[in-house]
Amino acid sequence: MQSIKSRMIRIVIGAIIMVVGAFYHSWWGAVGLIPFVVGVSGFCPACYFLNRCKLPQK
Repeated sequence: MQSIKSRMIRIVIGAIIMVVGAFYHSWWGAVGLIPFVVGVSGFCPACYFLNRCKLPQK
């Protein structure tokens, strides 16, 4: 689980990457889906599997 601030940052960064990728007709826009989905869902596989989450688990 991520903090609200972290989730908002990931959503904004993901959206920016997707918009820039769409503007330049690049596949890099698809990379923006990763931080966007992580921000929206609140689940970060890297934090989960590496046990680096600082927030208490629900």
